[in-house]
Amino acid sequence: MGKKPFSKNRGRAQEPREFEEEVIQIDRVTRVVKGGRRLRFRTTVVLGNKKGKVGIGIGKSTEVQGSIKKAVAKAKKNIITINIYQGTIPHRIQTKFKSAKVLLMPACEGTGIIAGGAIRKVVELAGIQNILSKSLGSSNKINCVKATLNALGKLRYREDRSKKIQPTATAVVPPKAPIKTEAKKPIKNQPLITTK
Repeated sequence: MGKKPFSKNRGRAQEPREFEEEVIQIDRVTRVVKGGRRLRFRTTVVLGNKKGKVGIGIGKSTEVQGSIKKAVAKAKKNIITINIYQGTIPHRIQTKFKSAKVLLMPACEGTGIIAGGAIRKVVELAGIQNILSKSLGSSNKINCVKATLNALGKLRYREDRSKKIQPTATAVVPPKAPIKTEAKKPIKNQPLITTK
């Protein structure tokens, strides 16, 4: 039997990563120069912890792995915190980024994520479980992702009353009895007072 290759991390449990990453798009970008063509890769990555934090990054490199690393590093710098209300968004919102328009609407429990393509990945990594969405403008993935992030960043805070601890017993206060007021009776045969 051959020996297993030595590794430094053998026997150690891998630490759970704080953020999960999703590659949205990898583009081959060719630039024509005097000597010929130069090929590079542009990668769009979305980063999130599924607890209300999400970010986007775009990296460029001559290799795919290098562009992904650059995109992840940029995404960590651009992370925003969003307001989640009972597994969905607090209210309806529509935003526009360049030619991409995105409409996001809250949904009741059990609906799931009704979204397509790039919007779905952003919403999933943000930690939203129920939402309705519609892309109304351009289908460009980068613009759709940025429009979605703008919408999530503009969400207003809404207090979740279901998580408040309600008092177990409430004291019953009896209603107050109405106070009787006696009407003043006119005094009969009262002498008139005259002044000279």
